[in-house]
Amino acid sequence: MALYLCVDCGGSKTAAAIANESGEIIGRAFGGPSNFAYLGIEAFSSSVATAVGNALKSCTSPPSQEPVSLPPTSVTFAAAWFGISGVDSPAAVAAITPAISKLLGIPAGPRLVVANDTHLLAAPVRLHPEVSCAVAVIGGTGSISVSFKETNGILEELGRIGGWGWILGDEGGGFHVGREAIRQLLMEHDKASVTGKPPPDSSLRTRIMSHFSITDFMEILTLIHLPERTPSAPSDADTSPHVSIPREKRLSSLSPMVFDAAFEDKDPLAISVLRICSDILANEVAVLLYDEKNPQPRAVKASESIISFGGSYSVSYMLRMDLFGGSNVIVVGVMILV
Repeated sequence: MALYLCVDCGGSKTAAAIANESGEIIGRAFGGPSNFAYLGIEAFSSSVATAVGNALKSCTSPPSQEPVSLPPTSVTFAAAWFGISGVDSPAAVAAITPAISKLLGIPAGPRLVVANDTHLLAAPVRLHPEVSCAVAVIGGTGSISVSFKETNGILEELGRIGGWGWILGDEGGGFHVGREAIRQLLMEHDKASVTGKPPPDSSLRTRIMSHFSITDFMEILTLIHLPERTPSAPSDADTSPHVSIPREKRLSSLSPMVFDAAFEDKDPLAISVLRICSDILANEVAVLLYDEKNPQPRAVKASESIISFGGSYSVSYMLRMDLFGGSNVIVVGVMILV
């Protein structure tokens, strides 16, 4: 039986889906993070192998409990499409393709498509003949917005904003949300040192202090900046377990707390953080759109486009726009997919 594989490789997880010749999804599974720029080939391949192997197990009913070796011997992948965060150039595609080819038993070529993960989000443009362009917006651990034009079934990348990684950018993604939350809370603390008045109560502050097990908010600076402990380093009972987590993850992991504080507690500071982050993400999308007053040759017209949102944080923004003045939002594109 010929199978078709699609794998979405992100900064937090790897998602694999397998379809049969009729296009029916018959298997799904997840693996660990697989951002190629951060992890390198070995760790990337391990996460992909976990996701694909478990997806193959789920293709039977009930799901198989037997381990699956790759490349598979009992089935054949007719084609595979990989969307990989951190693959941002032809050189990166060339570097990662041999490892994927070996893992799956698919020769490099037309049966194995490797691209940035935004290409997967743009795929729905093929299902809607009334539009010719797509804007893919990812707000996950990181963030990126990319516009595409579809011609004869082929996606051509037109413009790109963001996707620079946590050191240089990722505004609007989970890392930015966590960093902005800490910044806002630190500013409240600093103002209190001048006014002599305690900072306003904040459920977000309470959540974050509980998460890090601290009683003085300024302890957060040490916990954020300490370099992560290497596996070979001796364990110290007095050292916070958070130092074993990469520094960027210490911030991006705070994002769910920010959303919970905003959505559940209506915490003003948390709402302010999400407004700041969502505004930046929206402004990045606007750069890709055609402006009658300042026309650009590779900009796309909203009326001829579909916009697809991916990543847990961008979807959360869309689902709770009432917190950001959503009653006044006008959608100018044809369709929005989340």
